[in-house]
Amino acid sequence: MNVKIETSWGERLQGEFQKPYFAELVQFVRGEYATGVCYPPGPLIFNAFNQTPFDQVRVVILGQDPYHGPGQAHGLCFSVNDGVEFPPSLRNIFQEIQTETGAPIPQSGNLMRWARQGVFLLNTCLSVRAHQAFSHSNHGWETFTDSVIALLSREREYLVFLLWGAPAGKKAALIDRGRHLVLQSAHPSPLSAYRGFFGNGHFTQCNQYLAQHGQQPIVW
Repeated sequence: MNVKIETSWGERLQGEFQKPYFAELVQFVRGEYATGVCYPPGPLIFNAFNQTPFDQVRVVILGQDPYHGPGQAHGLCFSVNDGVEFPPSLRNIFQEIQTETGAPIPQSGNLMRWARQGVFLLNTCLSVRAHQAFSHSNHGWETFTDSVIALLSREREYLVFLLWGAPAGKKAALIDRGRHLVLQSAHPSPLSAYRGFFGNGHFTQCNQYLAQHGQQPIVW
């Protein structure tokens, strides 16, 4: 399977690309994009990997599936293109960062600036049909992204995993807590942000852990 993905990831995931489930997933995704509107744009499906090479990952934030409105998704979880109004979850993320660090709310919701610092912004599913949340669930993406999380846990050390909400929290079982820091809380969605996301201290704890292990903190 010839997948256009950054080389350091491509080399490590080649075995995954050769598995039967991935061939079926590719066939499904191609069919969806050919017959309807899907997000993100096809060339950006693996954007999180392309922006943050394997050896540069320092923090992993796990989302669910891409935004399904026009012009929003560009392959990084929780992130939107420049000029796009902040979705509610992203607004709450920025609010928590401001509370913890005093940093002003940014003008843009484009999180490329995080990706370039080593924040791997991974969705559980990497594609979605327009206006239909979770429409590409249970077709193989979850198997693929589980393997990515397990790979990072196994081959890297001293990463920080930020798992918000129950679906992301289930991925904790894939991570070796003896080698990495796992921080879990409620999801930043307005439905749950006041039940444990606000005040979780994750952005501060993340940077403290990185500093303890000789790494530069993230400029949130």
